[in-house]
Amino acid sequence: MRKILGLTLLAVAMLGVSTASAQKFARINLQEIVIAMPEFEEAQKNLEAFGKDLNEQMEQIQVEFNNKLADFQKNQATMAASIKQMKQQELEQLEQRFGEFQQIAQQDFQKKEAELLEPVQKKAQDAVNKISKANGYIAVFNTSVPSLAYFDEAQLTDIAALVKKELGIVEKPAAAPAK
Repeated sequence: MRKILGLTLLAVAMLGVSTASAQKFARINLQEIVIAMPEFEEAQKNLEAFGKDLNEQMEQIQVEFNNKLADFQKNQATMAASIKQMKQQELEQLEQRFGEFQQIAQQDFQKKEAELLEPVQKKAQDAVNKISKANGYIAVFNTSVPSLAYFDEAQLTDIAALVKKELGIVEKPAAAPAK
């Protein structure tokens, strides 16, 4: 009975070793993939245009403030006290409005960035999932976000080329050196 139990434990241990060695792990720099996607370039252009619009609106408020401030500084010596106080309050309100607009613009920009980039990142992640499943990888490590204390990159298959092919990303040739 002891012999059978010993052989069974040995068989289970051998099975565990062979199963562990059959597991496949891979790595990918997902940020590199996302940046190489044509959709990312389009999202960046849209984001730049959105940012430019916000900046133009902020500049308009700034110009309005500067004009009113210059007018106030130029004419304050001849203003009645009540008019002077009203102009100062108006400048303070405009300055406050500008600060609030800056905060709202920053939040809007961040929302727009997430709105534009989320579908691109999802498409890249879906391609990684598809390639990983098709090639039998049980884990794929994203090297663009170092979350592991250590891993041997040489022991992990880099699936970037497969994912790029899945996404239809064509590598751009490197620019020729200037003569």
